[in-house]
Amino acid sequence: MVWPVLVLSAGTWAQQADSCAALKGFKTPSIEIIKAEITKAEQIPYGTTVPNLYGPGHSAPLPAYCRVEGVINRRAGVGGEEFGINFVLAMPKQWNGDFLMQGGAGSNGVVLPPLGLNATGDTPGLMRGFAVVSTDTGHTSQRGFDFGFMKDQQAYLDFAYLANPEVATLAKQLIAEYYGKPAAFSYFSGCSTGGREGMILSQRYPAVFDGIISGDPAMRTGLSNLAIGKWIPVAFNQISPQDAEGKPIIAQAISDADRKMISDALLQKCDAKDGVADGIISDPLGCDFDPAVLACKEGKSESCLSPEKAAAIKKAFGGPKTQGGVQVYPGFLYDTGITASAPIRGILSPGPGIFGPATTAMEVDVEKEALADVRPLVDSMATNLTTFSGHGGKLILYHGDSDPWFSPLDTFSYYKDMAAANGGLEAVSRWSQFYFVPGMGHCGGGPSLDRFDLLGAMVAWVEKGTAPAAVITTGKAFPGRSRPLCPYPKHAQYEGQGDTEDANNFECR
Repeated sequence: MVWPVLVLSAGTWAQQADSCAALKGFKTPSIEIIKAEITKAEQIPYGTTVPNLYGPGHSAPLPAYCRVEGVINRRAGVGGEEFGINFVLAMPKQWNGDFLMQGGAGSNGVVLPPLGLNATGDTPGLMRGFAVVSTDTGHTSQRGFDFGFMKDQQAYLDFAYLANPEVATLAKQLIAEYYGKPAAFSYFSGCSTGGREGMILSQRYPAVFDGIISGDPAMRTGLSNLAIGKWIPVAFNQISPQDAEGKPIIAQAISDADRKMISDALLQKCDAKDGVADGIISDPLGCDFDPAVLACKEGKSESCLSPEKAAAIKKAFGGPKTQGGVQVYPGFLYDTGITASAPIRGILSPGPGIFGPATTAMEVDVEKEALADVRPLVDSMATNLTTFSGHGGKLILYHGDSDPWFSPLDTFSYYKDMAAANGGLEAVSRWSQFYFVPGMGHCGGGPSLDRFDLLGAMVAWVEKGTAPAAVITTGKAFPGRSRPLCPYPKHAQYEGQGDTEDANNFECR
């Protein structure tokens, strides 16, 4: 696809080179409560490549762009530690007139390259001509999940919700200064922590962005940690063999043979419901798999699961419940990525890492109460989006069906609650959509088609009024294959004739 851009003459580009350097002296208006310092402003020539710390990056040469680095509200915090909201803004030579903010990852704390990689298929936002900004949201972290900064109140507030709208406001000012006119439309796209950030922006800062794409959002980290950090490992520890000290060896709870047996039975039950047996479960809500069917009957011990093991798997996937049976956090989907061992373990591959302590018991009621005051500001469950939708804002939510960190059913539950609070699904579908992504783990990977261009779909929706009917998706797991990714309540269904590797022979039904 050819992306429209503003083509500049050599003379204009020379003027831009001067104006880029001049941004070093940019000052925010005196009425602004944020204090910004531009620490660096330079032209980056065509042909550079930038590594991505949280993914495969992009090997294609980047366009020429003006790179502006800066910090907002630099200050000394708890213990004299320096804090500030660092950011990098990339403004391409050939601008399409729009602004894109990319979301963060993990605990943030690092300014990722402002490329705009999330949910853009094969063409990052910067290469399409977007002016792209990235931020560390107000602190520096030494690793992907370092939350030590939360000891400082302001750093916690910046991470939770303040930093992104402040960076977006400043970025818009810089864009207008550099190009001589403001951005026509503003977009946000992020996954995981970035997905949570997108939801926060739609809920607390409804006028900042015209289009928001939120993937696999870390919406309720306290409760999701309760599920994957305690509920699931406790279920598997109870059936694990023990080491010499009597501690459960959770990595041996489910064997390779068990995983294959479960995977084969799952595919046999749910794979072909979309009209073709292709290793993809297109309709996760229509998959009624139950591991109990694999439980050994009396007198049988081979090619089946022990009743205890089948029960433990069902319990793990069912999600944490109180003693009274109240669901505390949703369960997880039976999907093709649940047996994955890398790069992120699927739920049926428990082991060192995210799947919790070597304990065999927990009290969900007590654990739930203890979470009442934990990180409340980062939760993003507000459903009143009347101002966001009222100014024409569009919201796309998506979630990998095999995500072992945050249940896709939690995001889906939010979408249903939000729809109910805003006039019902039919009314909300005019400005918001939800997508299940079959086979995909957390923000990508797995036996999935995980390359899709939701950004292009969002731009068409915001700027032309064309709501996405489907988005074509591909992926390394299935070379040469394409499928339509369909907005809920539809899913991809084979039409019954034609090449089963070609999305054109499927419909959203």
